[in-house]
Amino acid sequence: MLDLSLLPAYLMPVLIFFLRVSDMSLDTLRVLFVVRGQRLLAWFLGFFQSLIWVVAITTVLSNLGNLWNVFGYAAGFATGNVVGMLIEEMLAIGHGHLRIISSGRGPAIAEAIRKAGYAATELSGRGRDGTVAVINCSVRRRDIRRVQQQVNEIDPNAFITVQEVRPLHRGFWRA
Repeated sequence: MLDLSLLPAYLMPVLIFFLRVSDMSLDTLRVLFVVRGQRLLAWFLGFFQSLIWVVAITTVLSNLGNLWNVFGYAAGFATGNVVGMLIEEMLAIGHGHLRIISSGRGPAIAEAIRKAGYAATELSGRGRDGTVAVINCSVRRRDIRRVQQQVNEIDPNAFITVQEVRPLHRGFWRA
């Protein structure tokens, strides 16, 4: 294995920081893939994540006299979580279920969603101020913002929630 103790002391915290950012970014992605049932991808990410972690922790523990190494480790941990979340957000893997509640423009919203190629299910409901339309729509996560913009153009006062879903069986999914 590489003997990282040969590096100058001032480079060690920087190396540890980047190792930990990589490790935690992979860990964040791995957990998200585990939740989504992507076993093989989760296995590969877990393998490389743990490999990087062993190098990082070994480097810290073998040089505990350098407090900057500990700070590099902690800062890399925190930064890696955020970087992992940003990467996952850019990948936008998975599906989201939008629930749209509109007091006056429900049918127009549902029709616009359908014209855009998505499935929309309309329900009638009763809100604080009377009858509302409840539109359910499940889309790929990368399409959520597009559907949200469409809804906002038709009814800027619509109430929109999003939940992450795992499609199980049948239904209409835009290819």
